[in-house]
Amino acid sequence: MRIAMLAPLYESVPPVGYGGTERVVFHLTEELVRRGHDVTLFASGDSRTSARLVPVCPAALRGCSRLQDPIAYHLLQLGLAYQQARAFDLIHSHCDFRALPFAHLTSTPTLSTNHNSPDSPENRALLRAYPDAPVTALSESHRRQLPGGRCVGVAYNGIPIDDFPFSPTPGDYLVFVGRLSPEKGPLDAIEVAERTAIPLKIAAKINDWERDYVDDVLRPRMRPPLIEFLGELNEDDKRRLLAGAVAALCPLRWPEPFGLVLAEAMATGTPVLAYPAGAAPEIVVDGVTGFLCADVSALCARVNLVSTLDRAACRAHVQTRFSIPAMVDAYERAYERTVNLSAAC
Repeated sequence: MRIAMLAPLYESVPPVGYGGTERVVFHLTEELVRRGHDVTLFASGDSRTSARLVPVCPAALRGCSRLQDPIAYHLLQLGLAYQQARAFDLIHSHCDFRALPFAHLTSTPTLSTNHNSPDSPENRALLRAYPDAPVTALSESHRRQLPGGRCVGVAYNGIPIDDFPFSPTPGDYLVFVGRLSPEKGPLDAIEVAERTAIPLKIAAKINDWERDYVDDVLRPRMRPPLIEFLGELNEDDKRRLLAGAVAALCPLRWPEPFGLVLAEAMATGTPVLAYPAGAAPEIVVDGVTGFLCADVSALCARVNLVSTLDRAACRAHVQTRFSIPAMVDAYERAYERTVNLSAAC
């Protein structure tokens, strides 16, 4: 199949540091190429890929200090892709639902995957305007959040499990990896460390719009050696950090569509302590690969039990459910359904 893959432009594919969506796009693209598909990736110019790369902008937009209008590059991306739409059998956009207004201008079907919350007013407006647009979800929880569109499948995110180091024994610290925004629950993670006196290592990306929250709320509580802020790590360092932990804290306060770090932690053997929000109940097997907890008090109570869990079972669970081949199998089925829907119209 000839596939146009549209990636977000704020990070490269794959990202140097934080960037779950771009990492998923990278592994999806590489596996599709390995399976014999003809893939063209529309991404930032500093991306690496086995596919044909169309560089929409010179480098990832997050690192561009002189950027004035990022929307211009996103419009350019859509223009470049749909200008040559007839060269593809399918266009797969990972840029929220931005491609929907362009999709009806060509007979080439478009599949949209929203990696963020689909329930914003902007996304609702787009899906109301194009109610039959084919979309995929990252989990059953994500599918239930979709305010419209025609869901052609659920594709759990996949990770390269063999690239993650496995630690059969628990470490002596807790870990929090993600963005330092309220909905990710970093303050709850800090409180768990304070209550249990177990050190917490935080590896996190800070967006410009989150700096006030970090400076005013979080930094006063980051007191070494109990709370250690490591900044944004590269992928290898992040994986080693996860592998060395006794547990990964994921106290998400919003219905996250998937939560890649949950699978990444379990791939290293590290169990997850999470709130049952979003896709967490689909990713974590309560009492086997971690614990689903109602609040901070429950997180603290389970910290003393998490070291009794079988770390090999954590890794095996990810191998079965969240591998790259499993993810790509699901997307190939979604591609077939999308093309069939288009042919039937």
